[in-house]
Amino acid sequence: MHFSERIKAMQSSPIRRLLPFSDEAKKAGKKVYHLNIGQPDIKTPEEYFRAVRDFKADTIAYAASQGNDGLRDAISAYYASWDIPYERNDIYITNGGSEALWFAVMAICDAGDELLVPEPFYANYNAFAQASLAKLVPIPTKAEEGFHLPPASVVEGLITPRTRAIWISNPGNPTGAVYTAAELEMLASLAKKHDIYLISDEVYREFTYDGEKFTSLGHMKDVLDRVIMVDSVSKRFSACGARIGCIAIKNREFLAQALKLCQGRLCVSTLEQVAATGLYKTSKSYLEEVNKEYRSRRDTLYKALKRMDGVVCEEPKGAFYVMVKMPVDDAEKFIVWMLQNYDQNGETMMGAPGSGFYSSDRGKDEMRLAYVLKNEDLLKATRILEGALKVYPGRIEAIKA
Repeated sequence: MHFSERIKAMQSSPIRRLLPFSDEAKKAGKKVYHLNIGQPDIKTPEEYFRAVRDFKADTIAYAASQGNDGLRDAISAYYASWDIPYERNDIYITNGGSEALWFAVMAICDAGDELLVPEPFYANYNAFAQASLAKLVPIPTKAEEGFHLPPASVVEGLITPRTRAIWISNPGNPTGAVYTAAELEMLASLAKKHDIYLISDEVYREFTYDGEKFTSLGHMKDVLDRVIMVDSVSKRFSACGARIGCIAIKNREFLAQALKLCQGRLCVSTLEQVAATGLYKTSKSYLEEVNKEYRSRRDTLYKALKRMDGVVCEEPKGAFYVMVKMPVDDAEKFIVWMLQNYDQNGETMMGAPGSGFYSSDRGKDEMRLAYVLKNEDLLKATRILEGALKVYPGRIEAIKA
């Protein structure tokens, strides 16, 4: 049977690809600590469930393709609290942030077009680009520089006539980088100069640490017509399964084109939109407590990693991930080996292979770890990791930082 070149070219998710090995480990009686996926164990706010319980309707009808007005108004008010000026008609509701990202790429890219992305980047960016027959062009960043952007001359040198957007995650997944206002102003200047878009994935907006000030591309007033904002309730409210996101922009022409995509998939779940509207009534104290908890978990994981012989990483300043260089021949092989061959008292752990967060050939000896488990479990996971590194057959004694 025939399969399209498009689907054959797409990579499988490096985050989910190894789950069968995890399932086998569990069937063998092992407990697996999952640091491979950004699934928080934080409780979803009660407002979500209350909104579901209070919903009364004889029929679950189609919602508007662009989303329910009540939810769009709630998101608009949320943005206003961040001094980001999106009104209801600037916002379309999507099936999670993932659909918003896919819509953004589909709306602006033809086959062979290019998207500049700081590398490493969220693995599914590759999938969205490949599905649209577009190409990711990596902007190099360095762990020892906190994965911040290189000078404007480096970024501008990557722009070609086929470049359609510069695409960032801020705070960053998988790096935990938080971009400065100066960095974002540099990107805004390049976008104006070369008449390209800026795709801004800001789903971790609330999660910055150590006094880092969050600046949004939505604060760049003179480029709002080219800033494609992508957002989600998944991480902010620990509601990953709700699958509610949005895409927002101050550009009527872009929105008219994106509406075609919204109409093509009919609508987002009516009931989930009702529940998500409830989420935006959540007290700020909830997010303050969640930020405090993630900061504590970051400290627990980072301190443990820094004590490990041969492990190289920098302290993340936002989101809830850290990219770690391991003294191993191949991080993916190491992860599978741990699941199949290593445990401590019947327990093992799982990370995500770093190579999946690159479009270049880098990252083979790197692993992304998500600090989404409570501190007690993180400590157990790091003890397992440290022990595994000592006996892994493919350990490399000296690595380059």
